[in-house]
Amino acid sequence: MPYIFALFQSTMKVLVLAPSLDGYGGVQRYTTTLLRALGELLGAEKVRVLALPTKHQKSRRLSLKSKWQFTLQALKAAWQWRPDLVICTHVGLAPVGWLLRMLGRCPYWVVAYGIEVWGALPLWKRNALCKAERVLAVSAFTRERIISRHQVPPERVAILPSTLDDRLLTILPDGERLTRLAVNGHPVVLTVGRLAASERYKGHEVILQALPAVLTKVPDAVYLVVGDGDDRARLEGLAQQLGVRNHVIFTGQVTETELAACYRACEVFALPAQTVLDDHAPKGEGFGIVFLEAMAFGKPVIGPNYGAPAEFIRHGEHGLLVDPKSPDEVAEAIITLLTQPERARRMGEAGRAWVMQEFSYERFKERLVEVLGLRMADSQ
Repeated sequence: MPYIFALFQSTMKVLVLAPSLDGYGGVQRYTTTLLRALGELLGAEKVRVLALPTKHQKSRRLSLKSKWQFTLQALKAAWQWRPDLVICTHVGLAPVGWLLRMLGRCPYWVVAYGIEVWGALPLWKRNALCKAERVLAVSAFTRERIISRHQVPPERVAILPSTLDDRLLTILPDGERLTRLAVNGHPVVLTVGRLAASERYKGHEVILQALPAVLTKVPDAVYLVVGDGDDRARLEGLAQQLGVRNHVIFTGQVTETELAACYRACEVFALPAQTVLDDHAPKGEGFGIVFLEAMAFGKPVIGPNYGAPAEFIRHGEHGLLVDPKSPDEVAEAIITLLTQPERARRMGEAGRAWVMQEFSYERFKERLVEVLGLRMADSQ
């Protein structure tokens, strides 16, 4: 194995096909981490990326012209550079990888996150997924779904989990925004996530519904909601209807410095995201990297008892897993962690140690070495 790794380290060239890399979404963060790790392992000159332009960042569907332009760019890059491997960091780009393999006999891999592969796929995407030499799933939950729903052979589906961006931990504290938000001195429950009508599964509404019960036990509690989106006005209205608006702070978009300050300020992180395996409209967290971030800051977390986050959050050790549809369970979990600070502190410390052990950037690199090494070994 050491000889094989040395072989690909010195000769292997990888072309990465990616969606737009602008923004701070899970796909962008995973792709950026993958590129960083590949560059460090193989050498920056051995890794190239071709990404969709920024204007497609929020587009659900690309125009036919845009698809052809990207495909032609990929063909040109593959023909001129002759990569040994193509990695498509979204299933939507897998057909391009399939085409490159058919024309140039270059193997391709596909990265799979969650809902984009949990349900039914158009025939060309499904075929491209199934024909890939390897699928990199970010969680065991997604891996099992790919195998059962799309009949991809198990030996072709490896797990390469999302990782913590440890640079977030190095940001110096900045309490100025938090002071303006008036959360200092209050027990803070934090949620980080888009406030999109299409992503109501994240559970903001359930936490708001749980808040009246929480306030009967912890009357000075504050719910800090980080993120923005087209569902914000509805959620603000719901908080008003429930009589808890004075205890809820919607921050909108924040900088990385402000995000780090929010993680440091909270007592509890909560994201009771539902997972729905529907062929036409699946919902859920493919991994839930915000849990890793909160745990890395030493905070106990409240997550769903079903779905990908339940793989790495140990109930009673790192936080509490609840029925994500039950405001009563969510309220009970929040009350428990806010009224038992020593228990919450122990959970936070255990969570931080777990993240640093299993989900650090260096651990991601180690897993990537294993995946690349296994592929090379298989081909010998």
